[in-house]
Amino acid sequence: MIRLDLSAAPKWLDLGSGLRLQVLPVTTAIMVAARNDPAVEALSDTASKEEQALVMAKAVARRVLTGWEGVGDASGNPVPVTPEGIDALLDIWPIFEAFQTRILAPHLMLEQEKNVSSPSPTGTSAGATPTAKPAKARARTARRA
Repeated sequence: MIRLDLSAAPKWLDLGSGLRLQVLPVTTAIMVAARNDPAVEALSDTASKEEQALVMAKAVARRVLTGWEGVGDASGNPVPVTPEGIDALLDIWPIFEAFQTRILAPHLMLEQEKNVSSPSPTGTSAGATPTAKPAKARARTARRA
């Protein structure tokens, strides 16, 4: 069942260790805008899935993260939310994982469910990739005992 939360108000998420993020709901408009982010569009075709995930997460975060608590500079002084600060925050592995799990995952799960059984464009096996290399030569017939 899909539960609709019609509130567009930001919500505070406690990520532990004194870190709290204030985020807007991840909407279709935000995901479309993130996909058109210059950093996402600049990704090469050979970018790994991990690199794509990080760049996309940062693009979404720059659009949904409106406030934070527990984020400071090298001296421990609180810093304002900035695009550069958001990117630096998501470069911290546990924060990236928490952002993926708590903020992006609910949206991505719906996307995944939608695409689970989609057929290949030109037939049932067109999208399949080979798992073994072709044999170099024909195999000899086994000897009889």
